[in-house]
This record gives sequence, C-alpha cells and structure tokens, in this order.
Amino acid sequence: MKGPLFYSKILLFGEYGIIRDSKGLSIPYNFYNGALKKIEDPSAEAIASNASLKRFATYLETLQTEQPELVAFDLTSLKNDVDTGMYFDSSIPQGYGVGSSGALVAAIYDKYATHKITVLENLTREKLLKLKNIFAQMESFFHGKSSGLDPLNSYLSIPILINSKDNIEATGIPTQSFDGKGAVFLLDSGIVGETAPMVNIFMENLKDKGFRAMLKNQFVKYTDACVENFLHGDMKSLFTNTKKLSKVVLNNFKPMIPEQFHGIWQNGIDTNDYYLKLCGSGGGGYILGFTEDLERAKASLKDYKLEVVYQF
Repeated sequence: MKGPLFYSKILLFGEYGIIRDSKGLSIPYNFYNGALKKIEDPSAEAIASNASLKRFATYLETLQTEQPELVAFDLTSLKNDVDTGMYFDSSIPQGYGVGSSGALVAAIYDKYATHKITVLENLTREKLLKLKNIFAQMESFFHGKSSGLDPLNSYLSIPILINSKDNIEATGIPTQSFDGKGAVFLLDSGIVGETAPMVNIFMENLKDKGFRAMLKNQFVKYTDACVENFLHGDMKSLFTNTKKLSKVVLNNFKPMIPEQFHGIWQNGIDTNDYYLKLCGSGGGGYILGFTEDLERAKASLKDYKLEVVYQF
C-alpha cells in the first residue's frame, strides 16, 4: 500500500507571535513530503516509525474516548494497518521547522477519520477552525502544545492566513516570478532543533512585563505588517518591516538562534544583503531569509546552502 502525499510547510510569518494573537501566514512547501506505506522488507527507520505510529494509535483511541464529539477514527483499520507494518515514509527533516509531524497527522486524519471534512467542500471559517482544533489535539502527542496549523496546511495544501486564534482563512499569495531578483530562502543551520524546549523558554519569558511589552509593541506589530505587505505584494514595505523584525528577533530571541548564526544575522541587517528570521520555533533547523537581490545574498552567504522557497 502507498497513501497520498502530504507536504511540508513554511510559516513565513507568525512564529511565536501567533501564541500572542499576531497575524500569521503559512504556505505549503512541496520540496518535502511524506506518505503512509507498507513494504515487505522494512528499514530500521520504517520499524522506528511503525513503533511511533503504534503509540500514536493508542493516543488517538484515548482522544476519541475522552472527546467523542471532536473526532472519530476507524480504529480497527488503523490498528490492523499498524500491526501489519504500516509506517510514515517521509523526506521531511525532523526538527527543522517545516512540519514533519504535521504531515503525518494530516495523513492519518485523511485515511482514518470518519465524517472527515474534505478539501473539496466549501471551507467555511467554522470548518477550518474545527479542523485546526482536531489537528491541534492530534499533534499535541508529538510536542506538547500544538496550534494545529502545520497539519492544517499539509492537509489542505493551500496558503493559510491567520488573522487571530479564532479567525483563519484560506488565502492566495502573489504569483511567483521565477526571474525575479527578490526571494525567500531557507538556510540550513545543520542543527536539529527541539520544539518543546524553545516554546518553554518563550513561555517563561512571557512572565516578564518588559518582554510582553516588546512583543506587543514591536514583534507582533512588525509581524502583522509583514503579513499585510506580503499578501498585497508591497515588497518595498515588506523589506522595511522584515528588517525591523529581524532586529527585534536578534535582540530578544537569542536562545532560539544558534550561536554561530548571530554574526551572519547581524551582517544581513548591516549590509541589507538579506534579512533573517526564525523558521518555526528555532534552536536549529532552518533559518528563513528574505532578500531583494538573490545573487547578492548568495554571494554574501557563499559558505551556506540556500534553498529558494519563493521568488518575486
């Protein structure tokens, strides 16, 4: 057996901010994907994935018992498939901020949920929120507190605009221009990031009044502006606000930025060759970059591998 593909995602804007009701914009990233599979001769990875799915199936059974009105699964089929070796075959790197557990959650919901909300129906705000809530509860098995956005993005495979916690909508983004000089890119830190510890640091920081004020007056303000600028194709303002956001992150989210990147982060701000920001919870994985001139950014970051996500 081989199920349909579910893709990775990139939260262009809104990491940490959406916990405090900032806007957010999440887009599918088709470079990586995963699918449920069964094969005759499983590798060590497939065996490990199968063991993880076994634990996940038990968790989903508990979830269904405790919240029958939230979601129901065909648990007999799920358990049977897991017992006969089903695993999640994925090229999505784990701990990189591109939604590895989200794609798995989307795949399980797609195959085993009964009365599921499908991509083909009219996706009202209520349906999107219901899906997001189901996915948040499912994904919390993997890393404590989940917003449900990663699986939602993977499941629907369309850009999602987060206006606030209870106001999300499918959205269109400006068309790519493949000969454009401007670009959004990923920079590989070479370090695997752990989501839970980073979120815990953030939650701890929230107890500080000054940190909360910085979030509201700077971080959330610039995040919201970036989302608006990007969606309206106002690239001049986008770079002005991304630069401000990059500075705020460097000054206030240092633990989330791997130490060897503090210098190149500052260099981007100083030279205007590129601006860096967190991709997901940080601590490693990918770092997201924005540049008005891709060739200049590549020259400036010649020791690093850049993966272009979007050109304009």
